Amino acid sequence: MSKTKYIFISGGVMSSVGKGIAAASLAKILQSKGYRVCPVKCENYLNVDAGTIRPTEHGEVFVCDDGIETDQDMGTYERFLDVALSRDNFITMGQVYQAVIARERSFGYEGEDVEAIPHLCDEIIDRVKGAGQKMHADVVVVELGGTAGEYQNIFYYEASRIMKLRNKDSVLHVHVGYLPTPPTVGEMKSKPVQTSVHTLNSMGIQPDFLVARAERPLDKKRKERLALFCNMDGKDIISNPDVDSVYDVALTFEDQQFADRILKRWRLKSKPRDLEDWTKLAQTVKTVKEEVPIALVGKYFSTGDYVLSDVYISVIESLKHAGWHHNIKPKFHWIDSEKIESDGAAKYLKSCSGVVVPGGFGSRGIEGIIQAIQYSRENQIPYFGLCYGMQLATVEAARNLAGLKGANTTEVNPKTKHPVIHIMPEQEKRLLDRDYGATMRLGAWPAKLVKGSKVYKAYGHPDISERHRHRSL
Repeated sequence: MSKTKYIFISGGVMSSVGKGIAAASLAKILQSKGYRVCPVKCENYLNVDAGTIRPTEHGEVFVCDDGIETDQDMGTYERFLDVALSRDNFITMGQVYQAVIARERSFGYEGEDVEAIPHLCDEIIDRVKGAGQKMHADVVVVELGGTAGEYQNIFYYEASRIMKLRNKDSVLHVHVGYLPTPPTVGEMKSKPVQTSVHTLNSMGIQPDFLVARAERPLDKKRKERLALFCNMDGKDIISNPDVDSVYDVALTFEDQQFADRILKRWRLKSKPRDLEDWTKLAQTVKTVKEEVPIALVGKYFSTGDYVLSDVYISVIESLKHAGWHHNIKPKFHWIDSEKIESDGAAKYLKSCSGVVVPGGFGSRGIEGIIQAIQYSRENQIPYFGLCYGMQLATVEAARNLAGLKGANTTEVNPKTKHPVIHIMPEQEKRLLDRDYGATMRLGAWPAKLVKGSKVYKAYGHPDISERHRHRSL
């Protein structure tokens, strides 16, 4: 390809409509046809990164090799495309404002008055193009955060409009909208998506493709209505119904020749697809029967009356993939560690085949976690501690095996007589200065494994790389 192509993906009707999965799936099928694909996520918030956001507020914080703390969609991209991403693939409105203001302060605009349009939009465009250049991409797939019509993401939409105006033969816009089926009506309704597209039109954007999210496949009548009122060819409306797993979405798109229609727009060759391994994975997900009960013990699960699994989405997906490799599937039991403090560990863990304690911060609920660790050790239940889970396993061993009564991490109890986990010296000063943003030990770090150890057996190699996000050791 002589010229990089760009696909902007927006969402409509409601949040969590599935833009991230749609973007990753579309990127996957384009990749399967031999094209180099670069995913980019544009976030609306004014945070410079996701590192200071509560997990229950915005889901998991996903850390890349270079240490950038990002949105969980970046993890989805990495899993789908089997690539390691970086800060170039993650844009927040905070980054954009910060860069523009810094440039203005250093006279980078040479006395010109700095305005949201074009200067914020130009910064976004430069970052999108830069990400593609760094990955030597044929196609850059850009997911726009939020939904059409929100005031806080308007500059991303304006940037996409400007890019298409300047490069109409290289830029496409895909809109993902939700068609609800109200139980009291019993009919799939297309009006919300029509309204969402009309909102896009009011911003000067006509979508080239429409991805119709719904509980069931889109029928002929609904497709005809959308084509008529959204000013589109019905063949460019892609049905995206609920499926058994997110890994089926790419196959759903491929069955409708989504990538082929995009490539045809750009007059590019549609190469033979290579989705054999992906198809096998999707088939395994659907056919595996044997379940293994796994307890996830943590403290960021609940939001109101609901369980927020997105808080630990990478942990969950890793466990799923490990299970599928062995033709089993984990059955997760979400256990709030504070309930263990009041009810005891046996009530929740006695029927589980494994216990996982993922990362976290602070003192709330940790005594319940330590009880869970002790129960797992004493009853020979396989235990996997990630970050905080590993640190608290050290605390439990110090208390109950080494006899160090009251042993603790200094993060929880700075005055403990037996500090077995410490805040790293360089981190202590940062905490005193309230220097929280992007200051933890972050990103990929090398590790040497002792031959003969269980962890060496698991990895099968003495030198590995692991991603870190912590202040204590």
